[in-house]
Amino acid sequence: MAASLRLSCGGRGVARLLLRGRPALGTGVSFPARGGWGRLHETGGLRGTPGIKVLMPALSPTMEEGNIVKWLKKEGETVTAGDALCEIETDKAVVTMESSDDGVLAKILVEEGSKNVRLGSLICLLVEEGQDWKQVEIPADGSDPSSLAPPAPVLTSTPAGPSVLFPPKLDREPGKLLVRLSPAARNIVETHGLDPSNITPSGPRGIFTKEDALKLLQEKHKGKPSELKPVVSPALPQPTAVPSASQATAVTSAYPRPAVPLVSTPGQPAAPGTFTEIPASNIRRVIAKRLTESKTTIPHAYAVADCDIDAILRLRKELAKDDIKVSVNDFIIKATAVTLKQMPDVNVTWDGEVCRQLHSIDISIAVATDRGLITPIIKDAAAKGIKEIAASAKALAKKARDGKLLPEEYQGGSFSISNLGMFGVNDFTAVINPPQACILAVGRARAELKIVEDEEGNEKLKQHQLMTVTLSSDGRVVDDGLASKFLETLKANIENPMRLALC
Repeated sequence: MAASLRLSCGGRGVARLLLRGRPALGTGVSFPARGGWGRLHETGGLRGTPGIKVLMPALSPTMEEGNIVKWLKKEGETVTAGDALCEIETDKAVVTMESSDDGVLAKILVEEGSKNVRLGSLICLLVEEGQDWKQVEIPADGSDPSSLAPPAPVLTSTPAGPSVLFPPKLDREPGKLLVRLSPAARNIVETHGLDPSNITPSGPRGIFTKEDALKLLQEKHKGKPSELKPVVSPALPQPTAVPSASQATAVTSAYPRPAVPLVSTPGQPAAPGTFTEIPASNIRRVIAKRLTESKTTIPHAYAVADCDIDAILRLRKELAKDDIKVSVNDFIIKATAVTLKQMPDVNVTWDGEVCRQLHSIDISIAVATDRGLITPIIKDAAAKGIKEIAASAKALAKKARDGKLLPEEYQGGSFSISNLGMFGVNDFTAVINPPQACILAVGRARAELKIVEDEEGNEKLKQHQLMTVTLSSDGRVVDDGLASKFLETLKANIENPMRLALC
């Protein structure tokens, strides 16, 4: 009725229409002269306040689900468009979700700490300002806790007949590990109601064998009481619960097979073969998925070169005198961007069907965080100077470690660089980040001796700093010849940093 009243043009017209067409409808109902219809709609018992649905958004192209890290607004607080509603952990980073509507936060349907919330799931409700937010309508498909109650068990009557009651499943006592039974031992234990924890298993890896079961049975026959016996009861025409498939499997054995290896018990000394499960975050699962996809679908090819960085180190010292602080990695980023500008055939991606040559040179730099590896992007790196690249790299790395990167700061990129030199790694090979075609792995600087000629042509030993770089390339779009030429050009740019200022 309320719904039909809401669709009308005015209270008087509706009353007149109702009185003419259906006089019996108004029987026993009084309508106040002013504001009666409005008060009728505001009655919580008839209809709640309609809410504005807020759904879990897609905050990255590969995001399929997210975690609610923290709500930044409380129920009853006023929200304007652009206000931060909550923090969501995506498959890339922790992103702040902003409201797209004005109103009042009426109901939070997904609490803080909720994991694996699917895209499009209803997470909260807003109402318009001035409306009673406490009376907001919860949609039937909303995540209201009352709607998640488990269904009642289905009861059916069973025909009269003898029934066998299996021994009940023993509750696991704290600190007591489940016993692993061989098939023959399990049959003996279940038939005679034995407790295998009374003796030490003699089988390999702690398995309770048939001989152990027979030994336990002999001890029982000598007078020791058993704790569990099968019971046969007469038929009783009473309703019995119909177990599910998983429940039926659980009750068929008093001693279910434990996990192999056994799960450790909190607070107890670790037994041989036990382990602790560590839940994987969304970021960690996506990293695992993408690494597996990359190594199984991309034909990786590798090329290695040693670069002399003496000139870069001298230039760093000169810049430091003017209080300009830049790292060796900043020079590597600039040199890579310049090389890609000189060789645009390497600045490509592969989408599974065609090769795309990108017009913008966007360098992804790998940053290790507590949540996993993420690659923020330095946009248009070839057009930036060393000082600007250094400032961008520092700011992006801090935001990455704090989990504050915006989606546009880590999505895309045309070429990746991973530097483990600061960890003392000499050289390594990196996995390509699809759909990119290349990634450069940078090792540490190391001192080596080499033979050089002085001005008079005499040979002598001189110490210099070498750095190993390894290029991983997608053989479908960057063949070995192109990869070798790219590495040769990159080496020349690194060893002659003054060339970087000319591009």
